[in-house]
Amino acid sequence: MNNVERHQYIIRRIAEEGHVAVVDLCKALKVSSVTIRKDLQFLEDEMLLSRTHGGATGVNPYQKDRTINEKVQLHADAKKRIGMEAAKLVEPNDSIIIASGTTMQFFAREIVPQGGLTVITSAINVTMELIKHEEVEVIQLGGAVRKTSSSVMGSYAEELLADFFCSKLFLGVDGIDADFGITTTNAQEALLNRKMMEAAHQVIVLADSSKFDRKSLGKIAALAKIDMLISDAIPVKYQQFCDNFGIDYRFC
Repeated sequence: MNNVERHQYIIRRIAEEGHVAVVDLCKALKVSSVTIRKDLQFLEDEMLLSRTHGGATGVNPYQKDRTINEKVQLHADAKKRIGMEAAKLVEPNDSIIIASGTTMQFFAREIVPQGGLTVITSAINVTMELIKHEEVEVIQLGGAVRKTSSSVMGSYAEELLADFFCSKLFLGVDGIDADFGITTTNAQEALLNRKMMEAAHQVIVLADSSKFDRKSLGKIAALAKIDMLISDAIPVKYQQFCDNFGIDYRFC
């Protein structure tokens, strides 16, 4: 094969499988790893793929921050379905923590209070959804406002959480990676999310399928530390991961 034919083959493999490994391409194309790495570099420069450790993928595995107005429009249908599924887990007289993110806002909209419900949240947009219900007691954490997530973060919020313990934490993330863990685009928010995990009996991650095989700046925790995963679609390798670590997961 010449250069163009190799490039077309690599792009076709990624379109079919989502990810290719250098070692597999070397065998299939009968060329050296040096040649394949040059091909991948060229295709990445042309913005046709993103290189990863030992291979390449069709999407950029590094999730960058975006404005909340942009994020709320991304995968809106999936987020609504995820929110509806998560709302089924809210019980009468429950005490829960809701973290920040647009998926959390969709979730808050779907909550139908049954008896008394106490919600602790860092998210201003979540608070604005829940104050419509007289039956819901909302405890808004305080601190510096992060505009891209319409939420607060920092030591004030972290210290206040130390005084509470809730049945469930509903957590949104920007990236899920089997090896690296669950992440968010802001390091301070990642620290607050860790404190939330310490203050909850059960950690439930709500994430649309675009978040898998992605990493962001701030690591929240290892994926094995969560108790449940709710998504519109979960790749097979993540289903296997959940089975191996006793993590419940749900499709919607």
